[in-house]
Amino acid sequence: MSRIADNTPVVIGVGQVSERLNTPEYRQLSPVDLAALAASAACDDALSLAALAPAIDAIFAVRTVADSVAAPMRAQMAPFGSPENVPASVAKRLGATPRLLVYSPACGDEPQKLLSEACERLHSGELEMALVCGGEAISTQRAAQAAKQPLDWSEPSDVPFENRNWNMGTLRTRHMNDHKMIMPPTVYAMFENARRKRLGLSRDAYAHEMGRLLSPFSKVAAANPHSAGTRKVWSAEEIATISADNRMIADPHPISAVARDQVNLGAAVLLTTVGTARKLGIDESKWVYLHGYSSIDERAVLERERLDQSVAMDLAYRKALEEAGVEIAQIRYIDIYSCFPIAVFSATDALGLDAQDPRGLTLTGGLHFFGGPGNNYSMHAIAEVVARLRADPGTFGLVGANGGFLSTHAVGIYSTTPRAWKTCDSEDIQATVNQLPAPAFTREPEGWATIETYTVLYGKEGPTDVIVVGRLERNGERFIANSIQGDRDTLQAFVDGDGLNLRICLRPHYQGLNQFALDEETLNRLLPKHPNRILPAYEHVLVQRHGPLLEVTINRPDVNNALTPEANDELEQIFDAFDADRSLWVAIITGAGTRAFCTGNDLKAGSSGRRMWMPRTGFGGLTNRRTRVKPVIAAVNGYAMGGGFEIALACDLIVADDKAQFALSEVRVGLLAGAGGLQRLTRQIPYKQAIDLILTGRRASAEEGRTLGFVNRVVPEGTALQAARQLAEELLENSPTSIRLSLEMLRDSERFASTTDSIGLPYPALERLLASEDRIEGMMAFAQKRKPQWKNR
Repeated sequence: MSRIADNTPVVIGVGQVSERLNTPEYRQLSPVDLAALAASAACDDALSLAALAPAIDAIFAVRTVADSVAAPMRAQMAPFGSPENVPASVAKRLGATPRLLVYSPACGDEPQKLLSEACERLHSGELEMALVCGGEAISTQRAAQAAKQPLDWSEPSDVPFENRNWNMGTLRTRHMNDHKMIMPPTVYAMFENARRKRLGLSRDAYAHEMGRLLSPFSKVAAANPHSAGTRKVWSAEEIATISADNRMIADPHPISAVARDQVNLGAAVLLTTVGTARKLGIDESKWVYLHGYSSIDERAVLERERLDQSVAMDLAYRKALEEAGVEIAQIRYIDIYSCFPIAVFSATDALGLDAQDPRGLTLTGGLHFFGGPGNNYSMHAIAEVVARLRADPGTFGLVGANGGFLSTHAVGIYSTTPRAWKTCDSEDIQATVNQLPAPAFTREPEGWATIETYTVLYGKEGPTDVIVVGRLERNGERFIANSIQGDRDTLQAFVDGDGLNLRICLRPHYQGLNQFALDEETLNRLLPKHPNRILPAYEHVLVQRHGPLLEVTINRPDVNNALTPEANDELEQIFDAFDADRSLWVAIITGAGTRAFCTGNDLKAGSSGRRMWMPRTGFGGLTNRRTRVKPVIAAVNGYAMGGGFEIALACDLIVADDKAQFALSEVRVGLLAGAGGLQRLTRQIPYKQAIDLILTGRRASAEEGRTLGFVNRVVPEGTALQAARQLAEELLENSPTSIRLSLEMLRDSERFASTTDSIGLPYPALERLLASEDRIEGMMAFAQKRKPQWKNR
């Protein structure tokens, strides 16, 4: 063998550990315990823990499931706590003192990505020996919770480390969350049905295709001593057949096709350089080289042109093979990330493999049957491929890792055959994915549509909901929508038949949701449109009419007039009716009591876990009301905070009492002024002064507001409503047609950045004004020296 450079990175040790409930060896090990035991096994596999622990100068730990959520949710995900510094806790158990500690982001591609990074840093000379490890004890956690047994897995630490945070990015948008496209079984099921549509398969035929794919996985898992499942070998027919032990989760996924997360597993890989391995006397028969690798992110789910495949996955496999200088036919050992069948199908499509390839598609048994230890599954795949390659020198192995919703991909090509190190750069293929076209998307679909893909969600008692991604017939725009609670006919149509063949009718944004039925009659019956008129009474709002003036009072003084979704819905309905009623010319909005105009969202209600939504016309029914052309006056009495300030900014005029205070305070609670406050404030007052208020979240007095220019009038405390009425009377003396068309012309001109460009264009408002009765009445009244009698037409 020709001598290879001393700084060539090489895998020298791998380790896997597991424990099962109700066995003599069971010790209720924590995730860190399992990771450390796997790391110890990896050291012993290479040489010995005693010899190698002092040489480890970097530990890369894969983030646990419990830490893969935002901090406020961790108490629920990690009821027994977790270490403050996971890699340091592993180091302490090993007796190692590494100078670099890294805690990964959350995603299933992290083991391969971390290993590739470790190799690059070893080659550069930054590191001499690196450990990559992870562990999960979800099975133990759930068993202890069920038994009401307290465990303590927390560990304090003051050791500095590189915490790359949970950072799931934009895997799920708020719009997806609102429509229940949240959990992997749901989203992957929708990918699955999109693939079925492309292939033209019936539901039964596709179920059997999934069965044929996964049955060999169960056989591999049954022989794996670390398998977390029952070690039962499932036939294709058993996987395809719905039964009491194989109930449907999300069509087309039964339990047997869903990743099993109830595991107690740990895995680790130890790496060093050829020079260090030689110096330590590590047997060369244990060395495994990374020949090629890649890492790439897919577009966000709803930005993908096709939902039945992953372009990024395809390119990631091609790139890794190209960098390794081998073809897929030369790969002897393969492990494809297998959280759901579509992940494997997408890879076999990309690689040109048959699902029944005699080499097999898993080395562990897959996430269905071996078990899915969170973000760390692929560490077990790497450990398995290393063991196979050592036993079969000169062959090649491939590990494909996937994270999110077919969102992040990392691939590694391994062999015992020595090869000079080559740093692999995936920026070129990432740029290709970033430039792919995205389909037009609407958040407010209405009318008839076809179905691109769907899933039916199931509880233990049967089907509960349908989620669809479809295309509007009139323009091809993509959308998400849910079935309507109580619409049994639509639900049953998707259960009994093939939803891909159905045509649906949509109603947009009902309580924040796009919802559908099989016909317009059902929509009108189950989702009746609110009457486009002012009602006698509302639950959260008081309304009074004074001729052409409408007074709207937010009536929640006990919570400083903070708004819930239901209150926002009422305000939307009121201002819809105001816009539609030709006899109403001006509106005033204020808050009940003397303490507050409105303090934004009801944060207590929002933190209760209940579903929150926003009407499509925005906060208070005003902040996203794009076609409003009747003047609205904000009478600000007291606090106008957060969304309350945004409501005021969305009004045409602000009258404030001298005790009023204004603030876009969202930054102080980890939010941002997303209801137009950022855009309006920076346009209504000088930019630097607006930025001061936005980034500090500080309060501005009414007088400062007048000085800056967003408040029109400041009046004594307690008189804001009275002053707003006086201002409204001034407006009512003028032509309502002129006011309305002036506002319309201003709205139309907002699309121009240049004042010069916005002047002299043929605005429709101007043409309508010239043809109006009010214009003629105004001119005649002026000539006759009398008060005009406006008709608003």
